[in-house]
Amino acid sequence: MMEKNQNVKAEEQEINLKQLFEQYAFYWKWFVVSVFICLVAAFIYLRYAERIFSISAKILLQDENKASGELAGLGELATLATGGVGGSAFVSDQIDVIKSRRILRKVVEQNRLNIGYYHKGNVKSSEALESESPLKLVLLEPNLPRLDSVSYSFTVKSNGKSFKIIDEEDGTRSYILGQKITSPLGAMMLVPQNGKQFEGELVVSYNPINKAVDDLLQGVQITPNKEKTSYVVNFALNHANKNKAELILNSLIDTYNNDVTEDKTRLTRATSDFINSRLELISKDLASADSKVADYKDNNNLVDMTSEAQLYMQSASENERKLVEYQTQLRLAELMGSATQGEGTTLLPSNLGLNDPSIEASIRSYNELVLERDDLLKSATPDNPVVQNLSKNVEEIRRSLQTSLNNYKQVLQSNVSALQGQRNKFQSKLNQLPNQERGFKDISRQQQIVESLYLFLLQKREETEIQASATPAIMKVIDEAYGSDIPVAPKKSIIMLGALIMGFLIPFAFLYIKFLLDNKIHSRKDIEEKFGAPILGEVPTSDDPIIQDNDRSSLAEAFRILRTNLAFMLGVKKDSAVIFVTSTTSGEGKSFVSTNLSRILSMSGKKVLLIGADIRSPKVLDYLGLSHLQHTNIGITQFLINPDMDIDNIIIKRPAPYQFDIIYSGYIAPNPAELLMNGHFDDVINYGREHYDYVIVDTAPVSLVTDTLLIADNADLTIYVARANYLDKRLLNVPKELYEEGKLKNMAVVINDVDFARGYGYGYGYGYGYGDAAPVSLRERLRKQLFGKKKK
Repeated sequence: MMEKNQNVKAEEQEINLKQLFEQYAFYWKWFVVSVFICLVAAFIYLRYAERIFSISAKILLQDENKASGELAGLGELATLATGGVGGSAFVSDQIDVIKSRRILRKVVEQNRLNIGYYHKGNVKSSEALESESPLKLVLLEPNLPRLDSVSYSFTVKSNGKSFKIIDEEDGTRSYILGQKITSPLGAMMLVPQNGKQFEGELVVSYNPINKAVDDLLQGVQITPNKEKTSYVVNFALNHANKNKAELILNSLIDTYNNDVTEDKTRLTRATSDFINSRLELISKDLASADSKVADYKDNNNLVDMTSEAQLYMQSASENERKLVEYQTQLRLAELMGSATQGEGTTLLPSNLGLNDPSIEASIRSYNELVLERDDLLKSATPDNPVVQNLSKNVEEIRRSLQTSLNNYKQVLQSNVSALQGQRNKFQSKLNQLPNQERGFKDISRQQQIVESLYLFLLQKREETEIQASATPAIMKVIDEAYGSDIPVAPKKSIIMLGALIMGFLIPFAFLYIKFLLDNKIHSRKDIEEKFGAPILGEVPTSDDPIIQDNDRSSLAEAFRILRTNLAFMLGVKKDSAVIFVTSTTSGEGKSFVSTNLSRILSMSGKKVLLIGADIRSPKVLDYLGLSHLQHTNIGITQFLINPDMDIDNIIIKRPAPYQFDIIYSGYIAPNPAELLMNGHFDDVINYGREHYDYVIVDTAPVSLVTDTLLIADNADLTIYVARANYLDKRLLNVPKELYEEGKLKNMAVVINDVDFARGYGYGYGYGYGYGDAAPVSLRERLRKQLFGKKKK
């Protein structure tokens, strides 16, 4: 039993899905038109949409503080152990420098990126580089303050040999190339370049530099490699002009390289300037010492030291060498001390040869902090807390360096004093030497001190120059800016697929809302869900109001099925049967069903009487095309008013081309309910039962008037007509109540105007492949497909 229920549910679900599909498939023309329009719109969009290209570049950063050799291997192991923080931090810092407003502003100013040139076409405009533009904008007052806040755009239009300038400020003006123009940007002019002939229209746009910098900040993408230990930096920019994007990225890389190189050369330049200034002073001292030696020798006619003096002096030479070395160190310490006494945060010379490693390390730390502070001042003010902290650290290191130099000078001074004491001992031994020779030694000693210091500074200057020329670059260009000719946007496949999907979604959404808001009945399922009255049949939509002879159309087949079902509803065959035809409201096809049912019954050889009992809105003769007979015949209202007349007098006998009799409603009476209540309508029904096999009564709608309910007891079968796509589902409460309370005898429902092509019903149509009675032309079939069928 459970398995059977599951099979029933599965079958119902399959029917519901099929019904849903057919419901939407009926409007296939909407989907075809929508898809066509969306695809055409997508094609037009792709034809004229601005194409965006992706341009990329790649550089490798060189960390000058990175160790080499075995130390580099140990550093890499330490970096891996800490999660790659060291390398990634360096790369991240350099990316921030590259993308700083200071660097980007230089790029904008160098390439005049705040000025755009656009060739105006019929549909869209295309941007051109300034170097590619036939005209160039020249600002004659480039230092105006308002240039930082004013945006201005104008159009240059070529008209033969003359030109016109069009803008929102002054409208249209005639112009000669090279002529001065007054504008919101101040005085400016347009000059031809590259020997290009200008034709058509050119739009020139000026934006403040800060706005151009903001656009670059949003557009340029600078990212490190995914590997944390990598020093590779990737540049990317999406732009409509591939050449301009390549220019921007290459210029950005060059500007960053020049900026870092300039920072690196500052320290070398400071050391070289210090050494040169000291060489200039010491060279003067050396010249003076040389002059004194020459004068002394000339004045005293000195000759070479005697062998005895030379032998004796060998003992004292070692003492003199040490004394000269310590005096040299003392002089260097004094020079470095004087350099630290200046105000401000100037760089100090490094690698001068001081033998104290701690002092050399302090000098390096001091110079690094000074460079870092100067680099930060490029994008921050002196009041910045970070700058103030750096300045404080620099001052502390300078004071510490001064203290170290003072301590070092004291140690040197003590060593010099000890050596001078030893020298005095030797001088006492030299009293035996000639006074001229002793005086020469004093002068010569001073000469040697100055000469050794001079040679030392020369050596340091050469070392500094060699270091500056041999320092490797901080970055290496792996790939210059390059962009493929294939645009990244708009993507043709995605746009066309989106248009195809949108073409289906638009009518689907519209139909979904339409069906959601639709409250009309469409099929027998809507009635079966509401109440349990039997469904006698479904009448399809038809262009013809009446069945023809030998008709094989779907309408004729539907009424033949209806005729067969009547036999089941009426049960055991009686001599005659009275069938009432009613509906909820007017316009549902009561008269249509009554006339065609009479027609199909008479075609089977039965005697049929059609009575038009809707005396408020008679339509029987109109459907049959016999409207002219109402002027020559009397109707049922006249009989109800004057029941003494013979009923046979009100019957229209078989009007051509029909084979059934008709009693039409007659004149519209002011009191139809009272006429039907007088009991004489029963006489008409009884007459019909005696003389006819079927009496078909076309009655009034039950929801509007009570006429039908007054005569309902006369019916053997009541056909309740419900028109599809017309009757509101909420009005089904009316037939439900009549059926459940038995107010209409033997009630059965006929669904009229069912369009089976819509997919609302369960049927497969009628006709069994015979088609309509008459052939339909191609033109007519196309009309039906595009505009639908006429409503009854």
